[in-house]
Amino acid sequence: MGPLKGIKIVEFAGFGPGPMCAMMLADMGATVIRIDRAVPDADAARRRPGGAFDVMRRGRWSVPLDLKRPDAIECALGLIAQADALIEGFRPGVMERLGLGPEVCLARNPRLVYGRMTGWGQTGPMAKAPGHDINYIALTGVLNAIGRRGQPPSIPLALVGDMGGGAMYLSQGILAGIIEAKTSGKGQVVDAAMVDGAASLATSFYGRHASGAWVPERGSNLLDGGTYYYEVYECSDGRYVAVGANEKKFHDELVKKLGIDPADLGDHLDRTKWEEHKLRLAAIFRTRSRDEWCALFDGVDTCISPVLDFDEAPRHPHAQARDAYVTVDGVTQPAPAPRFSRTPSAVRMGPQPITPENTDKALSAWMTPGEINALRKAGTIA
Repeated sequence: MGPLKGIKIVEFAGFGPGPMCAMMLADMGATVIRIDRAVPDADAARRRPGGAFDVMRRGRWSVPLDLKRPDAIECALGLIAQADALIEGFRPGVMERLGLGPEVCLARNPRLVYGRMTGWGQTGPMAKAPGHDINYIALTGVLNAIGRRGQPPSIPLALVGDMGGGAMYLSQGILAGIIEAKTSGKGQVVDAAMVDGAASLATSFYGRHASGAWVPERGSNLLDGGTYYYEVYECSDGRYVAVGANEKKFHDELVKKLGIDPADLGDHLDRTKWEEHKLRLAAIFRTRSRDEWCALFDGVDTCISPVLDFDEAPRHPHAQARDAYVTVDGVTQPAPAPRFSRTPSAVRMGPQPITPENTDKALSAWMTPGEINALRKAGTIA
């Protein structure tokens, strides 16, 4: 049932990092109930896949509540009173206006860990400004550092801000808060801001920058595609291989396998030669297909891997050997991570439609059948 069996979490439906965090906790065994809008947001629904394809909704049931109704607020507070943690991703002040702010919820449940997910944080001059992943990482210096020399910054999907700086840090904060509450008996607010998390992810690069080792121009450094041995190369079939031979022993094995004497290239840390050597390696890699290069380097310590697409990745032998992907309701998706030796995580179910029957299932771990029927008769449950 996972290491979080017995932990109960209330999730207020949102987008991106909030649902990702809730999905991860549900995968690890937590009982998560998702409070959805009574009337779905039509515009939001058009921007994301529905049904079984909305995979970040896996592992938990939903209950539709109109949070403009006092009885729905009281219903939500009843759930919160039983929860170990809460997840919300509204702009600062929205939950307070609804009557579900931290002060109210902690009064009802003093041990509650109140997880708040925003882009800019709960305080500061930009706290209530709109934004998305690209905006948050832009403010941290991260976006400026990603890309090719002489080119505009490259957009790294919504992974650095939303998922890495957001969902991962919120889940870490919630779990730390739950552990602390077990001993203190007191809950607290977790202010998880994507701008903070993205900056934290860049900690080592800030160290390099402070030391003078980081060149400000994009594509000029050790880990940003500046070198010829940490680069993506196109092959004869138009596919790519990723080369990560940073250490000298890997570097030397790489170039020898390519038919080059390492001595001919000189010091691999000499920046003045990087571009020249990159052109030389690019020409060599274009002489064979991606899979031919991978076969040639198989078993050789050179840190080379194929650049796979979303269709190929689940079929790779390593992914299959580790059961790294699962198929749920016909949709292939990444399996839960990380892995636990004794209490393994699992995808207990795919995304479920909001129906009266499923709403009853959602509430069954929190209320008696009589209480559920009373809410339905009163119209509290949409």
